[in-house]
Amino acid sequence: MPRPPARAVIAATLSAATLLTVPACDSIAGLGRPVSAARGHASAASPTTSAPPPAAPTLTEAQARDALISEADLGESWGATQGFATWREAMLKAETESADCRRLLDALYAEELFGPDARTRASVGLDDVWDEAQLRYQVVAHRPAGLDRTLAWLGRLPDTCGEFTATAASGEMAVEVTEAEMPEVGDGRQGLRVVLRAVSEYDEAPTLTLHVAAVRVGDDAIAITNGGLGEVPADATWTAVETGAQRLAEVRKRGRAEI
Repeated sequence: MPRPPARAVIAATLSAATLLTVPACDSIAGLGRPVSAARGHASAASPTTSAPPPAAPTLTEAQARDALISEADLGESWGATQGFATWREAMLKAETESADCRRLLDALYAEELFGPDARTRASVGLDDVWDEAQLRYQVVAHRPAGLDRTLAWLGRLPDTCGEFTATAASGEMAVEVTEAEMPEVGDGRQGLRVVLRAVSEYDEAPTLTLHVAAVRVGDDAIAITNGGLGEVPADATWTAVETGAQRLAEVRKRGRAEI
């Protein structure tokens, strides 16, 4: 028997309209696990030196789209997104004193986990109609050093931003950031669980739970957020990371074979 839809708890600080889903914007998605190839330059002064292996080709837009996951990968409760859940505006658009913690909130709100310099290659949005969760999935391209710096920063956040207070238009929120387990895929990875609780005199203040995953695969990366005001299935995040990484690896391998 299908599970009944999870009911988001609405406090006086957030009206029911605030937490509904707004009309659809651009869909997003992404994931992958390519194999890095060595890069080098042949020397004109050393004609007998063997040429270095060819660098892995940059993904085309079509290849990046082929590497995306879909609702079929996550199960029958998932479907194409109906639009941005407006808890993004109500709870993620927030300020806090710590620069690191503010950077995290800004990155989640703008969907730029790897920073504004990283380029989104392909993206998708998926909704869980049973639990009313929303998963945003991106494949991005950036310099490997830049991707690794972001992963290192995300890894520090459970220590630097384990617990802090943020202020949104709806009021104050207590935020908790903890590390989350990730499948062993890609060339580097980091998972987080971010919980934002509205501070209110009411016992039933809304709570937003976000699973955050970032994986570097060569010169590309996966960025995933899976969040909602009710139950948020962690297995969907795990599947998105694992399946997407394998799919991107296959796309990269096929691209090299076609050179």
